[in-house]
Amino acid sequence: MVSDSAMGDARSVAEALERSQARYHALFEAIDDGFCIIEFIDGPHGPSSDYVHIEANTGYHRHTGIVDIVGKRLREIAPTEADAWVDLYGTVLRTGQPIRFERQFVEVDRHIEVAAARVEPAGLRQVSVLFRDITERKRAEAALRESEAIARENVQRVRLALAAGAIIGTWFWDLPTDRFTVDEAFARSFGLDPAHGREGLSLAQVVETVHPDDREGLARAINEAIARGGAYAHQYRTRRADGNYYWLEANGRVDRAPDGTPLSFPGVLLDVEERRAAEAERRRVTEMLRELNETLEQRVASQTAELMAAEEALRQSQKMEAVGQLTGGLAHDFNNLLAGISGSLDLMQSRLAQGRYGELDRYINGAQGAARRAAALTHRLLAFSRRQTLDPKPTDVNRLVAEMEDLIQRTVGPQIAVEAHMQEDLWSTLVDPNQLENALLNLSINARDAMPDGGRIVISTANRTLDARAAKDLDLPAGEYVAMCVSDTGTGMTPDVIAKAFDPFFTTKPIGVGTGLGLSMIYGFVRQSGGHVEITSEVGRGTQICIYLPRGLAAEAPAPAPEPLPVSTKPQDKTVLVVDDEMLVRMLVVDAVEDLGLTALEAGDGPQAMKLLRSDVRIDLLVTDVGLPNGMNGRQVADAARELRPDLKIIFVTGYAENAVLSHGHLDANMQIVTKPFDMAVLSNRIQGMVGD
Repeated sequence: MVSDSAMGDARSVAEALERSQARYHALFEAIDDGFCIIEFIDGPHGPSSDYVHIEANTGYHRHTGIVDIVGKRLREIAPTEADAWVDLYGTVLRTGQPIRFERQFVEVDRHIEVAAARVEPAGLRQVSVLFRDITERKRAEAALRESEAIARENVQRVRLALAAGAIIGTWFWDLPTDRFTVDEAFARSFGLDPAHGREGLSLAQVVETVHPDDREGLARAINEAIARGGAYAHQYRTRRADGNYYWLEANGRVDRAPDGTPLSFPGVLLDVEERRAAEAERRRVTEMLRELNETLEQRVASQTAELMAAEEALRQSQKMEAVGQLTGGLAHDFNNLLAGISGSLDLMQSRLAQGRYGELDRYINGAQGAARRAAALTHRLLAFSRRQTLDPKPTDVNRLVAEMEDLIQRTVGPQIAVEAHMQEDLWSTLVDPNQLENALLNLSINARDAMPDGGRIVISTANRTLDARAAKDLDLPAGEYVAMCVSDTGTGMTPDVIAKAFDPFFTTKPIGVGTGLGLSMIYGFVRQSGGHVEITSEVGRGTQICIYLPRGLAAEAPAPAPEPLPVSTKPQDKTVLVVDDEMLVRMLVVDAVEDLGLTALEAGDGPQAMKLLRSDVRIDLLVTDVGLPNGMNGRQVADAARELRPDLKIIFVTGYAENAVLSHGHLDANMQIVTKPFDMAVLSNRIQGMVGD
């Protein structure tokens, strides 16, 4: 049993503890400054990397603006400053040394003065923090510093102005006594006795030297300044000691008593003679410029018109020079080819009349060879103009180079080494592989011709990602490209040769050697394929020509099967409609169709073809030229035919890449293209293959 005495003692202790806690709480809250106790805890950056507020008085809220701080962690209320506060108070916890400092509490936009000490024992991991808001004091100090800086700056300006002669005098006017005192510089500027200036003058004595035309305005400005108080500034002319009038500016301030009575009027005089002269000169020049501008637009328009006319004449001259060069080269080459064709035909006609049939093959072969060379020249021209018919396919350039390497080596000869450096995992590109092969062969032949004494050709491939700047230099959109480069160790090119390298019929080779269309053909084909050609060369050290082609996302298509040789067929119950406005071409195609044992129908334009297509006549294949007269081209005829006969097969015959042929760059199903001039055997095989499917 607990005795009554022991119970009484326990109650006394409890009451004393309660009174002590009450006194502590009263003192705690009586502190005007902010006060809190923080306890370090483990945080996101390891042990003791955060702390929690376990006690705080109401002053905490007054000095920080943060309510209900007890229970909140540092990183909740000041996440951006947490590491700095942990470092400060953590040092107090570790060393036991109290600190005092001032710091900006960024999170609440206040300056606080802080005193912090460790709460013993250290194992509690607690720190007491006493602080107060000193934001207003800091602002006052900053304002004072700013005011002092401005004052120092103003004093410095006055000193500099006096030293530079900008201020020519100072005055102080005691308004109640009308006593006007001036410094020596002021007195001398007005031709006054400096002694009188120190003793005091009347306003009437001072204005006596003012130009008569300016006295009324000066009096009005002075009276207005005295009536309202505050700043005063006015310009007028005064007579100086040399008897001449000069412009000056008076700057001052009227100070007033609390009841509004004017008390004093201090100020300075500024020499503005040069400024006024400069302003007058500026007004004169401005007026001249205004008059000049009134006629400037007319003169500019006239000169611009003359310049544009001169530029147009230059462009026309350059255009005619280019056309002359182009037509001259074409005329030369085609005259040679036509001479071979027409001469062979003449001799064939003569030999037939003579009955000398055994010599016909030689002339037939000669005419066919000249025709093929003419076709090749036409294709090069179309490539240069970017209007050739292309058959773009997903192409593995590495495989294409590997398959061409042996042919290139045989073409350039044994004295030239051919090397291929190909990047692994090379991207695919969408391009006409036959044209790319021709381009590679042409570049290799050009490289060979630049190394008459032998050398080395390097064919390399690489993936290239062009940023905006690099793409702009190559006149391409930024993106991913496949590069194929041909380098040689030959004679190289001069800058002027590089500038003309892609021009048609430009060549550095002797007359009769080459057409001068090789590089222009490559350039046109690559540009038509969405790419670019770049030449890098140094005289005596060699040349590198790189072809950039856009990356294609599709895998390479399998190589097409070779054209089958013509085979004889028996007449079939199938009909082919041939549409071409050129009578001779139409006759040849109709003959080829009939030689295959097929029935041929013919039309000279789109409307004639549509009459047959709308009839009940059976038509299994439509062979149509692309360029047709009388309102419908070949593509329009094909589209209209498909609406009438959805399963109709179609072969387009074209001499150039007509935009109307392709739909989004691709042919529809059961459509093919044959390019003029065509081999009759190839056309026959295409027709037989289409109708036989």
